[in-house]
Amino acid sequence: MTLLITNADIVNADSRFTADILCEGGSITRIDRGIAPPSGAEVIDATGKHVFPGFIDPHTHIYLPFMGTFSKDDYETGTKAALVGGTTTIFEMVCPSRSMSPAEGFALWRAQAEGKACCDYAFHMGVTRFDADAAAQLREIVAAGVGSFKVFLAYKGAFGVDDAELWQTLSLAKELGVIVTAHCENETLVAELQKQLLADGRTGTDAHHDSRPPAVEAEGVHHLTTFAQLTGAHVYIVHLSCREALEAAIAARSRGVKVFVETLIQYLLLDKTWAERPAFEGAKYVMSPPLRDASNQEVLWNGLASGLVSTVGTDHAPFDFVGQKPMGKDDFTKIPNGIPAIEDRINLLWTRGVKTGRLSLEQFVAVASTNAAKIFDLWPRKGVIQPGADADLVVYDPSYRGTISARTQTQAVDYNAFEGMAIEGRPSVVTVRGEVAVRDGRFCGTVGRGRFLERTPMHR
Repeated sequence: MTLLITNADIVNADSRFTADILCEGGSITRIDRGIAPPSGAEVIDATGKHVFPGFIDPHTHIYLPFMGTFSKDDYETGTKAALVGGTTTIFEMVCPSRSMSPAEGFALWRAQAEGKACCDYAFHMGVTRFDADAAAQLREIVAAGVGSFKVFLAYKGAFGVDDAELWQTLSLAKELGVIVTAHCENETLVAELQKQLLADGRTGTDAHHDSRPPAVEAEGVHHLTTFAQLTGAHVYIVHLSCREALEAAIAARSRGVKVFVETLIQYLLLDKTWAERPAFEGAKYVMSPPLRDASNQEVLWNGLASGLVSTVGTDHAPFDFVGQKPMGKDDFTKIPNGIPAIEDRINLLWTRGVKTGRLSLEQFVAVASTNAAKIFDLWPRKGVIQPGADADLVVYDPSYRGTISARTQTQAVDYNAFEGMAIEGRPSVVTVRGEVAVRDGRFCGTVGRGRFLERTPMHR
C-alpha cells in the first residue's frame, strides 16, 4: 500500500512547510519536494489544503456501562465517527465496576474493540478498587501495553476509589512509570449536595450544576495533586471545566507536582444554560463536571494558547435523548451523564479556535494531537508528520462550509449536542497507517483495521 500526498502544507506542533509525503507499508518514508510517484501509488493533490498529523482524542467512552444502561456507539460506529472528524487514534477509558476485577475489565474492553475498531486505539485502565489481587493484575495489564491508569474521585459506590486506594494506585503508578488520569470532584460533597437539592424539591436538570459547583471540582484537583505530590506520581486531570480547578492545578505545578490538564470541546463552546433548557431538553447536556458559567470559556481558551492546558478531548459518552436520558426525568441524579462529541471536536476547535485567532495552526496541532501523543507515550509514532511515524494524516479543507446536524452524523445516537453550529472547514481525506479511511466526509476504510497500541511507560 503506497500513498503519495503532493503539494502538502504540512503543519506540525513546531513547524510548517510545503512538501510531498510518501507513505509505504503504513509509515511515512519520505518527505521532500517533487517526489516522483512510485509505480502503483495512489496520489492525492493537497493544493489549497493543510495536512495535519492524525488527531488524537485522549478521552472517550465508546463502550460504557453506566447507570443501568450502555452508551449507544460500538467500536465500529464510534471509530467511524472519529475518523470522519479527523481523529485517527482514541484513548478509551476501561471502566470496570467495583465488583469486576481489572483483568476482567481489560479483557471485556479489548473484546469490544477487536475486529470492529476502524482507527487505532489505546486504553486508560480504570482502577475502581485496589487490593493485592488488583495490584498483581494491574502489573500484568501494564506489561501488556497499557501505560496509563484512570481513577474517579466521584461516583461513590460505583467507580470511585477511597483515599487508601488512591494512595496505593498512585504509589504503584510511580513504581511502574505509569501516568494516572483522574476525574477530579469530591464524591462526598457531591452526594451530600444531591441529597440536599432533592430534599428541597429540585429534581430537574438545572440542579445538576449546583450539585457539583466549581468549588467541588477545585477541591478534587487539590486532593489529587496533594496525593501526587507525596507519592511523586505523574497525574493528568481529565475534563477540567472551570477557572477554580485550573487555578488549583497551576498551584500544584508551582509546588513541583507533575500535573497535566485536559479540557473538553464542550466546555469551550457551551455553558450551563444549555443544561437548564426547559421540557427536559437540558438532559442532553448533563455531564460531570457540569457545563459552567460562560465566563470560564475564555479562561480555558487562554489556557490552551498559553500551554497551561495541554489537550482538548471529548469524554464522548453517547446516550439517547429518547429512551435513556429520561431515566432521570424525575431525578436529575439518574440521568446518564455525557454527550456525543467525537465526530465534531476537530471541526469545532478549528472553527472556533483557529479561525477566530485564539489558536495558531501549530497550537491547534499541539492540543489536538501532539501533546496527547507525548504525554501518553505514543510520540513520535503518532502526533507528528516525519519519516518513521505512522501514516495517520488529515488533509484538511479550510474552504468547506457546513452545519452540524444529527441528520448527517455518523455517531449512533439520536441527537447532536452541537446541532445547528456552523463549521468552516473539515477533513477531505483521512488516512489510517497509509490507507484512506475517509473521503469528503464519508467513511471508506476497512472495518477492523484499527490496532491496539501497546505502550511502554517512560521513566517518570
